[in-house]
Amino acid sequence: MKPSSSLNLHNNSSMAFSSALRLLTLSPFTPATRLSFLRRTTPDIRFLSASSRRRPSTSIKASTAVGRRDEPEQDGNGSLAVVDSNGSDTVKRTEGRIVLTELHKEATEAYMAYAMSVLLGRALPDVRDGLKPVHRRILFAMHELGLSSKKPFKKCARVVGEVLGKFHPHGDSAVYDSMVRMAQDFSLRSPLVNGHGNFGSIDADPPAAMRYTECRLEELAEAMLLADLDQDTVNFVPNFDNSQKEPSVLPARLPTLLLNGSSGIAVGMATNIPPHNLGEVVDVLCAIIHNPEATLQELLEYMPGPDFPTGGLIMGNYGILEAYRTGRGRVVVRGKTEVELLDSKSKRSAIIIKEIPYQTNKSALVEKIADLVENKSLDGISDIRDESDRSGMRVVIELKRGSDPLIVLNNLYRLTSLQSAFSCNMVGILNGQPKQMGLKEILQAFLDFRCSVVERRARFQLSKAQQRRHIVEGILVGFNNLDAVIHIIREASSNSIAAAGLRNEFNLSEKQAEALLDMSLRRLTLRESDNFVAENKSLAEQISKLEELLSTRKNILELIEQEAIDLKNKFASPRRSILEDTDDGQLEDIDVIPNEEMLLALSGKGYLKRMKPNTFNLQHRGTIGKSVGKLKMNDSMSDFIVCRAHDYVLYFSDKGTVYSARAYKIPECSRTASGTPLVQHEIYWDVRRVTGGDVELEEEVCLLRFRTVCSSGCRSWRVVGRSVGGSCRTIK
Repeated sequence: MKPSSSLNLHNNSSMAFSSALRLLTLSPFTPATRLSFLRRTTPDIRFLSASSRRRPSTSIKASTAVGRRDEPEQDGNGSLAVVDSNGSDTVKRTEGRIVLTELHKEATEAYMAYAMSVLLGRALPDVRDGLKPVHRRILFAMHELGLSSKKPFKKCARVVGEVLGKFHPHGDSAVYDSMVRMAQDFSLRSPLVNGHGNFGSIDADPPAAMRYTECRLEELAEAMLLADLDQDTVNFVPNFDNSQKEPSVLPARLPTLLLNGSSGIAVGMATNIPPHNLGEVVDVLCAIIHNPEATLQELLEYMPGPDFPTGGLIMGNYGILEAYRTGRGRVVVRGKTEVELLDSKSKRSAIIIKEIPYQTNKSALVEKIADLVENKSLDGISDIRDESDRSGMRVVIELKRGSDPLIVLNNLYRLTSLQSAFSCNMVGILNGQPKQMGLKEILQAFLDFRCSVVERRARFQLSKAQQRRHIVEGILVGFNNLDAVIHIIREASSNSIAAAGLRNEFNLSEKQAEALLDMSLRRLTLRESDNFVAENKSLAEQISKLEELLSTRKNILELIEQEAIDLKNKFASPRRSILEDTDDGQLEDIDVIPNEEMLLALSGKGYLKRMKPNTFNLQHRGTIGKSVGKLKMNDSMSDFIVCRAHDYVLYFSDKGTVYSARAYKIPECSRTASGTPLVQHEIYWDVRRVTGGDVELEEEVCLLRFRTVCSSGCRSWRVVGRSVGGSCRTIK
């Protein structure tokens, strides 16, 4: 079979190129021959896009068995076109218009379109209301269903169906899981949904099925996010099938992005924003309203850091400072613990865990501790049990007799998730684009949005008030000329003639005349007249206030501040996470090693070892004693001291310097072991012995023990001459 110089592909163009490749794959040519043939016959592979908006398209004339005819312009189907080197198409299409474009460019643009769709439509929150689209649609659907905080609960399945059918055409599990999270007080600092039933637990227990659980809006969600939705405060956009409208953003009164935080993974980027205390968020918002040029340090006085719903201890503020400045930082959080005395006689104690870090699974933490104890990776623990109930968290870790609670606790911090780090990555949607922002930029973006919302609300209310006042003024004209109005109406043969007569007689507008005609006789009393006079006066005052509000930005900012303070007075709660003024929570070896007594032995040839104090016992009469260890040939024991694990051991060198190290850094050995050569220790490689008197310097080491280096009275030592006694001076 002789290969053809071109490929005749017809009928189903979406399968044309794949059929050609399958033909080449099954042909008897070798791989190299097939590749050469493919390059010769298909020198230019292009993607047939269904969209013709980005590039000019060319209409292809398709050939049929009957003859050639021009096909009507239709949309492409996304297949591939194979073009010869001379530019002629080898694909013969029977349907539609083909848009020629390069494959790599189309793939790049399609991937970017997909990435932006995920970023804007699913994964990242909007900096204006702090919500992802699924959360916004859930709250709006509940608002449309009338599930206010004062109404009865409704099944979650009803809400999920409303969201899926009208606003969010994705999986029901995604919608239900998002709604469950908004109802969990251990996930959100200020829950937005009031759940009734099993909504999961901090042990990662799954919630009950949506057909069993019920929900309604929290009062905070109504006051903070949905209060002004019907006053033209935000834009409404068509839903996915153009059947109705949904808000593009909710008119939030507080920066919800800071209040409840957010987390999500998109295409090429992610976000992870910690939650904060409502009262502190209001305080820092008011601070930036009064002083837009406030520094980050000044803002930290009002909002010193995150406030996690599970409490805990925040170690240091360096990571917080970096997160607020650049949008990226690392916040170290520890669980809150207490030490209780279980038995005063035996002096046994227990560590009580009352709070754990944010997003930590309590049951997994307990299992991890039990595994460490079972594997002997964690000493000093005799029992662990979870006594948590509806009153609060309580995990009891019983310690062995003589165990140091501080050492055990530090080991728990080091080996388990009782200490964890929250990596801040403050990314949100700003002006339709994902952006990493610091604290000040988030607050300023929210203030700009809130000013727009308040201004639109004020203009809407002003328009309504002016329209109503216009009607009331016409009604008052009718009350002042009641007899003439009644005469005109009685003499008129139709409603239109009566309305025209009222307009001509009293110079009324069409709406005013219609309002007079719509009034019933019972409203012509004197009391109703007084009510209209009072309403007209009230409307005049309202219009004056709204016009004054819209006159300057300062007035709008004052109203924003007052509304935020009202929310603080009603919904604020005390801080749960305690800020510790310490380092970043990094634990060193000394924090997890007990300060036990130990024995240090050094041989003449520089073999050093550490032993437990119970290695040697009191010897009685008639015993031969115990050897310090197995020594090398022609070696003998040189130094033998007793110290504690946290003590410093000083090593004097014949080069005129002294080295210090903690005693626990010396490798522990058995009594019979010879020890570790001193030269194998990284800081001891050039240590030599300095002896007293007039003896020449030898290759040995003199060990001096101090509880701390400072207690020795020196910062560093220098050996003068050939002796130590009286020949050392302090170098500051």
